Amino acid sequence: MAPEGDQRSGLQPYLESLRRELQVSDSILLSVLLALLAVALTLLVWKLIWGRKSSRRTVLLVGLCDSGKTLLFVRLLTGTYRNTQTSITDSSAVYRVSNDKGSSVTLIDLPGHESLRLQFLEKFKAAARAIVFVVDSVAFQREVKDVAEFLYQVLTDCTVLKNTLPLLIACNKQDITMAKSAKLIQQQLEKELNTLRVTRSAAPSILDGSTSSGTAQLGKKGKEFDFSQLPMKVELVECSARGSKAEEGSADIEDLEKWLARIA
Repeated sequence: MAPEGDQRSGLQPYLESLRRELQVSDSILLSVLLALLAVALTLLVWKLIWGRKSSRRTVLLVGLCDSGKTLLFVRLLTGTYRNTQTSITDSSAVYRVSNDKGSSVTLIDLPGHESLRLQFLEKFKAAARAIVFVVDSVAFQREVKDVAEFLYQVLTDCTVLKNTLPLLIACNKQDITMAKSAKLIQQQLEKELNTLRVTRSAAPSILDGSTSSGTAQLGKKGKEFDFSQLPMKVELVECSARGSKAEEGSADIEDLEKWLARIA
C-alpha cells in the first residue's frame, strides 16, 4: 500500500487540472451573465424611452393671434370651414391620421395671445409628441420679430429639447397673393433667431426673464444659427386653412396632414 503522501502527490495534477477547468468555466459563465445583463439593461432603457414617447400622443398647435390655428384645427377635424374668433382657452380633440397604422393623436389648439400662450405651453408641453407652429404668411413681414420671439421661447424650452419634439412651421394663408413663401419665412426666422440668441446671451436675466433651468442655448455657439443645428427636426410647409374659395372649397393642408401621419 502506497504511503498517504505519495497518494496526495499523485492526485495533485488531477486536482490542479480540475481547478483550472473550474476557473475557465466560471470565467465563461461570468462573461455570459454579464452579456445577458447588458442586453437586459439595453432593452429596459429602450422600453422606458419608447414607452415615454408612445405615451405622448398630443400635438400642440401654437402661434400668434390670428395666425389661423383654430381654423386649421377645425379643418383637420371636420374638413369644413367655420368662422372662428380669438381663443382664450385651449381646445382639444382626437384626430385620426391618414396612415396604414390607423394611428390617432390628440390635437390641442392653444391660445395665441401674448399673455396666455406661454402659460398654456407650460401646461401641455410634457405630454406633447410634436408641435405645429402656425405662421400668418401675409402678416409675417410685420410680425416677424414677435413670431421669432415666441419661436425662440419654444425652441429653447428644456422640456421641448429633452423630448426632441418634432416641430413643423406651418406657413398659413398661402391662398392670399401677398403671402410670403416658406423659404423666405425660414430665412427671415433664422436671421431673427440668431439676433435674439446674441442679445439673450448678453443679458439673459434682463431680456429673457426666465431661469437658466428652464431654457437652453439655441443652436451652436460661434456659428450663424440655422434650424439644422437643433436636436429636433424642424420642417416648414405652405398651407391654407381657408382655401382659395373659403367656405365653398376645401383647405390646402395636404402637406400638414402628411406630416401628422409621419409623426403619429
